[in-house]
Amino acid sequence: MSRYALIAAGGTGGHMFPAQALAEVMLAEGWRVSLSTDERGSRYSDKFPDAVTRQIVSAATTARGGHLQKIAAPFKIAAGVLAARRAFRADRPDVVIGFGGYPTVPAMTAAGLLGIPRMIHEQNGVMGRVNSLFARRVDRIACGTWPTELPDGAEGIHTGNPVRASIRERAAAPYDPPGEGDLNIVVIGGSQGARILSDIVPAAIAGLPESLGPRLRVAHQARKEDHDRVVAAYADAGIQADVRHFFDDVPARFADAHLVIARSGASTVADLTVIGRPSILVPLAIAIRDEQSANARPLADAGASIVLPETILDPETLTRDMLAILSDPERASGMAAAALSLGRPDAAERLYDIVTEIAA
Repeated sequence: MSRYALIAAGGTGGHMFPAQALAEVMLAEGWRVSLSTDERGSRYSDKFPDAVTRQIVSAATTARGGHLQKIAAPFKIAAGVLAARRAFRADRPDVVIGFGGYPTVPAMTAAGLLGIPRMIHEQNGVMGRVNSLFARRVDRIACGTWPTELPDGAEGIHTGNPVRASIRERAAAPYDPPGEGDLNIVVIGGSQGARILSDIVPAAIAGLPESLGPRLRVAHQARKEDHDRVVAAYADAGIQADVRHFFDDVPARFADAHLVIARSGASTVADLTVIGRPSILVPLAIAIRDEQSANARPLADAGASIVLPETILDPETLTRDMLAILSDPERASGMAAAALSLGRPDAAERLYDIVTEIAA
């Protein structure tokens, strides 16, 4: 009988993409795999292989929401734990892997109660709130960013952040430095905090030398509520831009990019380093633990990225830094190579090795 793993992940791309990557490897190795997530996570779950069974749990947190929601949260969590324990008794996993986010709490708690081996994978350079709850009580902690700030007494293993097969297919794709032809710029805001990029980036690109205008090709992922004004801003500047709410072909766009402007979410950073592209990163300022600054730091230290905190981000500064990269092919190539040097395309296999170790 094939071994069985349950993967628990919260409902953002930062949790779901590495979970998907591990699921792909485990299925290839003959495992049965289930995914436990919430309604938000279900938006990403259609990207998982069909062989992965889905379990949708009710997300509950005492950290957000109104007064009544906070009161109800412990009861929802308790109900989720009881449901997970019943499910595990009926079909006991060999291992439970948590990727963070509140929807992982029921599965991780039930696994602990039943003595099922369990581990967590932390994507960011500062451990998240939910993973911190379990950090001292799991069999292993795998870290996507290194170094990772962990709770006292917890020890991590650097695996890197697993990337999806579609990213791995373009690992180390040859970089064509900016020259006389088209200049491809990709703008990715992430699942939260994308508005400031929609506010600043079009104006910054419009501020580039007029001679570059006809050569610019922009792919900009913007929120639905920002879409029309972003389209108008590029049109008014005479810049060719493809503006969408969501790109389902990010790997191809990154591979073709001369420059990526993005938030420094863990999955974005992993994709940039596996493919190897220059970037300008804007860490999310409202992040409670400032984890996106920690994610970006290794790239900045290696010379792979220019990091612009929101406190100094304005169109003029961004125009200056874009031009410094796009007008200097040697520097752009060096940044691409530096990014590639940080990549761990085998992170999913590294993580799988730890899973099989504790499941044994």
